[in-house]
Amino acid sequence: MDREFLIDLFADFGPVTIRRMFSGYGISADGTNFALSLRAGLFFRADEVTIPDFEAEGSKPFQYSTRAKTVVVNSYWELPARLLDDSAELAQWARAALAAAQRAKVKKRPASKPAKRAASKPAAKRTAKRTVRTVAKPLVRRSS
Repeated sequence: MDREFLIDLFADFGPVTIRRMFSGYGISADGTNFALSLRAGLFFRADEVTIPDFEAEGSKPFQYSTRAKTVVVNSYWELPARLLDDSAELAQWARAALAAAQRAKVKKRPASKPAKRAASKPAAKRTAKRTVRTVAKPLVRRSS
């Protein structure tokens, strides 16, 4: 799928940003990536809320093969082909995919960042101890 086709495809959904990614494009709205257009097809973001809809349509999760194994990416599912001809329903699925991506973003957000510590004497002492441990002892010559 080329860029112009994707822009037309998402016209009923609203404005999207399309960026080169892997072997295709990443599609985002409001700064959140919710779809991938790759050689293998068009994949929408999914989670425990939306996966049953994809399963009911007979869709499968995105997967790719490495030399050693096949990797299944359960967070992106193939868009049912029938939706490529129904822009209104595709827009509904796109909204659900965007909501799934936003839910995933909220789950990943850390509770809070720890405050940075200013350098203190104990930290300086620990550094000094490490330095002392790594310094070789000088050779002492005995005089006869």
